[in-house]
Amino acid sequence: MTWRKLAVASDGTHHTHPDGRPAYADRFDLVLKFHEPGLAPVARGESAWHIRDDGEPAYSRKFRRTFGYYEGLAAVCTDDGWHHISPSGEPAYEERYAWCGNVQESRCAVRDLTGSYFHIQSDGYAAYRDRWRYAGDYRDGLAVVQGQHGLSTHIDSSGRLVHGKWFVDLDVFHKGFARARDEDGWTHIAVDGRPRYTRRFAAVEPFYNGQARVERLDGALEVIDEAGNTFVELRPPRESVLARLSADMVGYWRTQTIGAAVALSIFDSLPATEIELGGQCRMTADGTHRLLRALQELDLVVTNGALWTLTPRGELLRRDDPLTLADAALEYAGPLSHVWRQLPKALLLNSDWKAPDVFGEVARDQSRCAGHHHMLRSYARHDYPNVVRAFKLAEGERFVDAGGGLGVLAQMVLDAYPLTEATVLDRPEVIELACRQSPGSEIQWCAGDIFGPWGVSADVALLSRVLHDWDDQPALAILRRAREALPTGGRVFIIEMVLAEESAAGALCDLHLLVATGGRERTASEYERLLTEAGFTPAGVHSVAALPSVVQGVAT
Repeated sequence: MTWRKLAVASDGTHHTHPDGRPAYADRFDLVLKFHEPGLAPVARGESAWHIRDDGEPAYSRKFRRTFGYYEGLAAVCTDDGWHHISPSGEPAYEERYAWCGNVQESRCAVRDLTGSYFHIQSDGYAAYRDRWRYAGDYRDGLAVVQGQHGLSTHIDSSGRLVHGKWFVDLDVFHKGFARARDEDGWTHIAVDGRPRYTRRFAAVEPFYNGQARVERLDGALEVIDEAGNTFVELRPPRESVLARLSADMVGYWRTQTIGAAVALSIFDSLPATEIELGGQCRMTADGTHRLLRALQELDLVVTNGALWTLTPRGELLRRDDPLTLADAALEYAGPLSHVWRQLPKALLLNSDWKAPDVFGEVARDQSRCAGHHHMLRSYARHDYPNVVRAFKLAEGERFVDAGGGLGVLAQMVLDAYPLTEATVLDRPEVIELACRQSPGSEIQWCAGDIFGPWGVSADVALLSRVLHDWDDQPALAILRRAREALPTGGRVFIIEMVLAEESAAGALCDLHLLVATGGRERTASEYERLLTEAGFTPAGVHSVAALPSVVQGVAT
């Protein structure tokens, strides 16, 4: 059993005894530690294999790469792919993979040739049927897996979800707790998936004897107990509370600076020198210089000598960019900034405040109508490509995209499901704009009112960022119109940012909807309640690799 005392030499070419003596005469390009049953991976040139503690090969075969033995099996790579071998060098099974991990608790994470991750048993057979974007090692019967939407959760040894909670990032459990990151930051969760405390941090370490070292969002380091209480502060904040608060209070500086630059056509005029830009945009030399420096602070422009050019962020503010946010900048710096001044009234008891008729205002201004819907089109192009995968439409099904704007989502659905039929329902001025911009489209355009009879029959109704513009009673009325358009068994898909029950993420957007439209963001349970009242059976929430999620209901 002398192999247990051998260590890797400092130059990584051989193994040594505790007193520094070489364990054998041979030398390799690379050696790794010895593992049970007393074998170590080595490599020389293009070949790799395992050796015994005397430096002799454990078997005659050669591989491209070899790794340590775990539970009697070692991962190896050959020209045919990755698999595991026994101590005799023989394959443990016939299957080959694009990558293999190490066997832990009779399970091993692998990646197949399609790029999907899952776990196999020691005999090479899959431990369950699901496939993941990523899968980690098991510890104490549980493992972390990442879904196709990019979020992570825990599964047991049979592949079943442990708690059904999904996180931005996640770790395995250690002494009853797992590090988990949600939209607000890092925390510790228990086996039920619930955070142990309300605070969130920039980083957290696992608990050790009831305490954990964490980094606060302000850069301070401290040690907390299992309830999130501070034991000791190890480092003060890198930025004072006053400085952070002050930065938040002047956030409108950024909004107005970007809006002014769009209004002055700065982004469409670059690259240029300051003199050239000032002439094109009819600005003073001093004003041009000061605005460019502010845009540089916002990482929107850069200078190389005398020439100013756009950064990748700045490119998104050009009007000819497919994802242009130029129209969004003008909306946020103009009309949508004005409505925020009414926030105190909107929150007061017995106030005479009423939600603005933003859609009517947009409809009455032809220029703003085009800009507003171009803004929505850009967000749709960015957010919806991954959403359509959740619909799983069948051949011949008809869908209506109610409040579908310029038809971006409807076209994406048609591209993904070409044998379906699409109708977009929206206000007359929006449909007129869509028809002008999409001549010859296979989409059927329907001018109407989402609160009135839709006048269409469909198998599927899409409500994409529609319900969040309305309070509960108007939202319920829209859902009931959707139910009228569907047969029993028809489906409605609500595409919205779904608020987490235990997180503040999205709360500012919720306030924006209050003052801009009188609407609100909602949790999954709140959408389920609306669906039930409108005549649907809630059928789950599909998280996708995008800001919005998909809430499904089935017409009863």
